[in-house]
Amino acid sequence: MTYLFISDLHLSPNHPRLVRGFLALLDDYQQKQTQLYILGDWFNAWIGDDNRSAWLDEIVAALQKFTSHGNQVYFQVGNRDFALSQKFLNLFSGQLLPDITTLNINSRTYRLEHGDALCTDDVAYQRFKKIIRNPVLVFILRRTPLSFRKKLAEGFRQKSHESKQEKHDEIMDVNQQAVDTALKDVDVLIHGHTHRPMIHHEINDKQRIVLGDWREKTGEAMILEIIENGQPQFKSYTF
Repeated sequence: MTYLFISDLHLSPNHPRLVRGFLALLDDYQQKQTQLYILGDWFNAWIGDDNRSAWLDEIVAALQKFTSHGNQVYFQVGNRDFALSQKFLNLFSGQLLPDITTLNINSRTYRLEHGDALCTDDVAYQRFKKIIRNPVLVFILRRTPLSFRKKLAEGFRQKSHESKQEKHDEIMDVNQQAVDTALKDVDVLIHGHTHRPMIHHEINDKQRIVLGDWREKTGEAMILEIIENGQPQFKSYTF
């Protein structure tokens, strides 16, 4: 069994190389009895399960082929694709995970999450997240016209870009106290979001593993692989 962890692909029709890279990854791991965990920001934006197009249909077809070989796909929402629901995942027998999920591998307990909740120093973002992720608001947004959701998503992307330009890197990184709390009852914390891939060695022999984002210009990503009876290993994946 191979456990594969990725995040922050930010797939979209405007970034075809990233899409091709993800399709290649599925093909590479198709015969390896793989459990694939996508820890958020799989898509650069998700405006609803009714937003179908040719590039997305190609991804769904590849995932259907991937799972037909006995592989499994698990997904946690990120800050860009929090509106993605189990309805879409049902198209290829995928499974939506809670925002915080624990997993036992090789007698070690892993905590999985996207990572944005750990960035508690970014008060403005946490306030915005609390509003936009409100279940009532999400319910209403899913029932608005598709054209309205597209404009809204573009506005959010622009606002996010402008906001990042004004913030210090430290504010957008994780808070150590939040990390310590997350690691309290587990051995390893795996997350994405910050785009700073690294294995951090915390107190009491615990680890925090940060997944890398997928980079279109260089065609590379840092992905995490755990094989049965093995230790977590970063791999540089090129596409």
